[in-house]
Amino acid sequence: MTEAAPYARLTPDLVLDAVSACGLWPDGRLLALNSYENRVWQVGIEDAAPVIAKFYRPARWSDTAILEEHAFAQELADAELPVVAPLLIGGRSLLHHDGFRYALAPRKGGRAPSLESTDQLEWLGRLIARMHTVGARQPFAHRGTLDHATMIAQPARAVLASPLLPVHLHDSYRAAVDRLDAAVRVRQEAVGPMRMLRLHGDCHPGNLLWTDAGPHFVDLDDARMGPAVQDLWMLAHDDRAMDALLEGYASMRDFDPAELALVPALRAMRQVHHAGWIAQRWHDPAFPAAFPFADEPRWWEQHIADLHELADELA
Repeated sequence: MTEAAPYARLTPDLVLDAVSACGLWPDGRLLALNSYENRVWQVGIEDAAPVIAKFYRPARWSDTAILEEHAFAQELADAELPVVAPLLIGGRSLLHHDGFRYALAPRKGGRAPSLESTDQLEWLGRLIARMHTVGARQPFAHRGTLDHATMIAQPARAVLASPLLPVHLHDSYRAAVDRLDAAVRVRQEAVGPMRMLRLHGDCHPGNLLWTDAGPHFVDLDDARMGPAVQDLWMLAHDDRAMDALLEGYASMRDFDPAELALVPALRAMRQVHHAGWIAQRWHDPAFPAAFPFADEPRWWEQHIADLHELADELA
């Protein structure tokens, strides 16, 4: 396993062997699911329901951080929240096979949520409030915080170290990031100290599935500490949607309306982080195939312009 191709050895046979090592009997049916950071497969099991096998990206999270994610998922499930928690195999949720770390989970189907529906948005607001009630019980010890270091400083270093950013744009990029970072800090200081809690962290529609019984969350891979509004704004495409989410949320848990002023800052931080994520992962063959635009100077020119526009919005 090398940094240049972290999943080069993760063949279908190795996936099947890893599942077999758990005492299950794969029937040979494999379906690769959409995931860039990790590798996720649906594995058919003889005379039983399929399982989901998630192989963690090497060196991204420590074992203790992954186990903390698993414990949070189980805590949510124990509170009767519709969250998919990993299976315990021999009393362990984090498994090892041939140099890879992985976990198995039951397969839970569903369809994409309808974010135009006020009823569904209010339902999601209630559900997120219940998640946050559990998340506020105690802090994460190993999974970090949604902060400047994670969302701005580290991604910016990855971009500047990457061959993707043309050399003649380095100074322009630094200036844009510094200006945005300063604007984010001013906005956060104006809002004041936030109540931090354990979050889903990446609560976008792709991590939600809807069934006739309602929604359920998948993938807590980005769970970390942060303000409650982080798990709301990515589901709100406009003010009406945010109002519906908050209507549901407030029926289950208090929400500090001052956090709404953080949304432009969180959106800006996510844009910096996204570009840095692509730059940092460019050695993975899946990334050039999925994000070919990042190899074009004009995309970085537009990204720099976007950062300045976000800084203007925050100011």
